Amino acid sequence: MSEQREPQEQPEELETRNEEAGETADAGNAGADATEDRLQELEALAEERRDQVLRAQAELENQRRRFERELENAHKYAMEKFASEMLEVSDSLEMGLKAARETQDVERIIEGAELTLKNLNKVFEKFGIQAEDPTGQRFDPERHQAMSMQEDPENPPNTVVATMQKGFLLQGRVLRPAMVVVSRAPTSPNIDESV
Repeated sequence: MSEQREPQEQPEELETRNEEAGETADAGNAGADATEDRLQELEALAEERRDQVLRAQAELENQRRRFERELENAHKYAMEKFASEMLEVSDSLEMGLKAARETQDVERIIEGAELTLKNLNKVFEKFGIQAEDPTGQRFDPERHQAMSMQEDPENPPNTVVATMQKGFLLQGRVLRPAMVVVSRAPTSPNIDESV
């Protein structure tokens, strides 16, 4: 039998193969280094994005708290301007009482009361409070409170014939309904039809 011999590689071929294997290993190492670098870049980017999200959440929370404080203060001090304006009316009333105690001049007392009422109406106007005297208007149960009814041949039924107490509106909304007397149709005299 003849033996088959494998051809032996020449030393030059071995060196070439070893160099190629080294280059492949170097390429593998370079690829691993590039992957590692890319991984570090992505981790840094993820950390940066996480930091941005945390900052945005903190800013939203701070803004929410600020709005809550502003809303609380708005509720707490909503009447501050109105109250400070009413102090002037209070001062005027106090001066009027003092003057009434010191003098017997009725005209002066009336003049002081008229000035105080003028100040009060000025404050009301400034804050959108309107007085309503509905005499002569059609009765509106949303804005008027009927205290009584009376026959009135001169006015159609459900007409306000007298205002007992003015109503007030705040920015067009009823603050207090006017207390009124409302007309009703006159009743016809009883006619005896049995005759």
